[in-house]
Amino acid sequence: MNPLSDRVNRLHPSATLAMSARSAELKAQGVDVINMSVGEPDFNTPDHIKAAAVRAVEDNWSRYSPVPGYPALREAICAKLKNENGLDYRPTQIVVSNGAKQSVAGVLMALVGQGDEVIVPAPYWVSYPEMVLMADGTPVTIPTDIEHDFKISAAQLEAAITPRTKAIILCSPSNPTGSVYTKDELKGLADVLARHEQVWIIADEIYEHINYLGRHESIAQFAAVRERTVIINGVSKAYAMTGWRIGFAAGPEVVIKAVSKLQGQYTSGPCSVSQKAAEAAYTGTQQPVEEMRQAFQRRRDLIVSLAKEIPGFEVNHPEGAFYLFPKCSALFGRRDGDRVIRTADDLALYLLDVAHVACVGGDSFGAPDCIRLSYATSDDNIRRALARIREAVARLTE
Repeated sequence: MNPLSDRVNRLHPSATLAMSARSAELKAQGVDVINMSVGEPDFNTPDHIKAAAVRAVEDNWSRYSPVPGYPALREAICAKLKNENGLDYRPTQIVVSNGAKQSVAGVLMALVGQGDEVIVPAPYWVSYPEMVLMADGTPVTIPTDIEHDFKISAAQLEAAITPRTKAIILCSPSNPTGSVYTKDELKGLADVLARHEQVWIIADEIYEHINYLGRHESIAQFAAVRERTVIINGVSKAYAMTGWRIGFAAGPEVVIKAVSKLQGQYTSGPCSVSQKAAEAAYTGTQQPVEEMRQAFQRRRDLIVSLAKEIPGFEVNHPEGAFYLFPKCSALFGRRDGDRVIRTADDLALYLLDVAHVACVGGDSFGAPDCIRLSYATSDDNIRRALARIREAVARLTE
């Protein structure tokens, strides 16, 4: 007899975390694994942010914080949104959570109920459809392809909306593809959504600062949809603060208050010291952010050039985040001895076992023809990993 709830039984484990764990197990056995499965900057948190955390400990910022976060941090977030994005928010329109992942989940739980549909363009971050299911909603995917840089069109969005559509999750820059929507592309989507007043927009902008187009564009800039848009962001990617667990949601007060109400029942406010560190991240120098962005752009250029040399890989040119999402279906049906590559997940496991490179198959991202490679690692690791992948692929025969 299964004692677990239907809610848990219908969820799948995170494929990215599972592959990262398997990579760690092999490393513990002495195998030289290059881990390109995890979406985590390899840089250390900037010194001025760590110093702020030390001061917070010394100054006894060690008690419960307000559920939506300290006022000073919410004010700093409002200033960031104004200065960097030209968007006006009040602290009461901000809720700080234990990472952007909790922010997304909290907004979905606040908005979505039984029978509601949530549009999730594919490829998608592995947790989006699972979070919709947790909220008792129904994920509705819109497929995209590498020829269109994995971006949906306004026509596709219009066709996917039904009377049951409650929200769309839009991630730009994208995990897992690195695709970035331009202002014109976002305007086209906003024009469609403006005609469907029941549809909310959850704009995941966690990779905002890892952008190679020169400027981040938010769909919240368009007045017609602004009051139905909730921005998700945080410090994990831009400031190399993944373990500090600070994210936020910014949007209409009715939703933000609901998210805070939920948060008050299952986690309370986020870590006090991490909040003081995040405040320093937003109010201090942004030079480390730009230095990391430049390093990621250099790595993007490197991995794209090397991946294009691998027979069977089809590669586009991602404009943000730190992922490459090559199409590899040309390798399906090939074999190495008795081992047959039938799916992208098969290929990912093959590359782990044979090349000792950890990546993630595209099935969990809603893109079964692709694999995801994270280039949030050193230039040397990228060169070694792509050389190993090329050698492993060369072993595959028709």
